[in-house]
Amino acid sequence: MKYLIVLFLLFPIGQKAQENPLTIFKPLENHIWKAEGKWGDGSTFKQEISLEFLLENKMVKVESYGFTNMEQTEFGLRNHGIRQYDAKSKKVRFWEFDVFGNVTEGTVVKEGKNIIYSYDYEGTFVTEMWHYKNELTYGFIVGIYENGEWKQKFLETEFVGTPKTE
Repeated sequence: MKYLIVLFLLFPIGQKAQENPLTIFKPLENHIWKAEGKWGDGSTFKQEISLEFLLENKMVKVESYGFTNMEQTEFGLRNHGIRQYDAKSKKVRFWEFDVFGNVTEGTVVKEGKNIIYSYDYEGTFVTEMWHYKNELTYGFIVGIYENGEWKQKFLETEFVGTPKTE
């Protein structure tokens, strides 16, 4: 009986020890993240991102502002994204829905303080890395990343965070 009581007393501690895999996004919460740069083809990259946790921290909603036309003359809400832990595959997965009718989906992992997205984009396996520099700055690289090294970079810039004022 003593062992059963100890087990019940320790059970909640064991549950708390299981970290929510979505906490990798906690450092980005309550900020607006802005980046500008040039793609490898010379076209302009400009993006503003904010996120919020929903469903008792079981989902992250991401809103991305960027160019909403192919001519890159209109700037507005471009993507609506979801990040969620998939208990079946035991991976953090993401989905991005854009104004052009496309859906990009893949996985997200944490490497130290870095956040790494991996996905198939039109037959090319692409990686996006948010490389931690400090609390308000992440280096951002999009390219082909294999075995811990960049084989090709399509974009390299920085996201700078500004606290939300609501």
